[in-house]
Amino acid sequence: MGRQNNKDGSPEGDPVTMIEGARGSNQSGVRAHNERLVLTLIRQVGPLAKAEIARMTGLSAQTVSVIMRGLEADGLLQKGEPVRGKVGQPSVPMSLAKSGAYFLGLKVGRRSLELILTDFYGHVEGRVHLTHKYPTPDSVVQFAKQSVEELLGDLTKTQRARVAGLGIAIPFRLHDWAKPLGVNPEDMADWRERDIATELADAWEFPVYLRNDASAACGAELVFGDQSRPRDFLYFFIGFFIGGGMVMDNTLYTGRTGNAAALGSIPIGIEGNAVRQLVDVASLNSLEDMIKAAGGSADMIWGTPQSWRLDADVLEAWMQEAVEGLAYATFSAASMIDFETVMIDGWMPQTVRAEIVRRTAARLEEISVAGIDIPEVRPGTIGHDARALGAASLPLSDRFLVDRNAFLKA
Repeated sequence: MGRQNNKDGSPEGDPVTMIEGARGSNQSGVRAHNERLVLTLIRQVGPLAKAEIARMTGLSAQTVSVIMRGLEADGLLQKGEPVRGKVGQPSVPMSLAKSGAYFLGLKVGRRSLELILTDFYGHVEGRVHLTHKYPTPDSVVQFAKQSVEELLGDLTKTQRARVAGLGIAIPFRLHDWAKPLGVNPEDMADWRERDIATELADAWEFPVYLRNDASAACGAELVFGDQSRPRDFLYFFIGFFIGGGMVMDNTLYTGRTGNAAALGSIPIGIEGNAVRQLVDVASLNSLEDMIKAAGGSADMIWGTPQSWRLDADVLEAWMQEAVEGLAYATFSAASMIDFETVMIDGWMPQTVRAEIVRRTAARLEEISVAGIDIPEVRPGTIGHDARALGAASLPLSDRFLVDRNAFLKA
């Protein structure tokens, strides 16, 4: 079950690759458009009665009634308490059933692996985490197989049948990152040829999906984040390397190869003949180097964000450079596209993220550029789980949702 890749190592064609399991899907397949429309609307707005859905979608009351009965029978929707009005029969709001479907998300990081299991709302029901020096295809496949079986083992037979798929969030071109990881190039060479999505799809009945890790993190904002956000925004995720995504008209734009909005590559200044890039100053890789240069151990930053115990001077020096880079990168991006908002998230404690957001907003005011409106800077709403949740959102979106504006077009 082969798959062709682009020259940059990303999947050919659509930037989200979906591989069916060797034995096919264990559910009823991709939902019909109108069913997905109803599920999307309830996910975005909250519990709704049939009459409200009919009004918002333009579907007939009879059609909505049939759809919602079917979704309830399938265990995807559940009835709430009746709401009595002044006249007529009480309306009954319907909400997503928490156990209606489950989703697996695998984050392949340069310093850690993480697999999560989420319910229909995106709440994390189970988690397996592993730190490592660097990822290899063999180690990732072994970790994924063992961890999936561990998490599925905590489910009942009925719940296991509702697992809709596994999403993978992974940096593209991993074979190019041997030097920054401090390993020999031959240690990463297998990533040129191996197709872990296909290998993992052969292990289970549910489909497997794959997306660039930074784009997946941005996608988590779209699916699970604050639905009151602006329609257009630029998204930074600070991981081992900083990356991000670009959302236009509530749609994640990933480009031809799935690597659009490679924000880490943005030039942020020129020193002599050397061009510095955002990735050089606003990544956890540079923080790791600073910690080691000060005689400390950086292992703790890859365990969990809650485990950070950093020297205040080292953290301050890194944040100063990161904020400077983020500010100039924001102006560079805003000169091309008039973003209303910039969101910043990352693998870090919330207190550190909040300080980076505050300082970036202040720095933008200080270096205001003529002809460019300063975007609002706000923290992401997902946090350090954004890449794993973004991975889990891939099967959810593909099998149950439509884009968030579809009900306006119905």
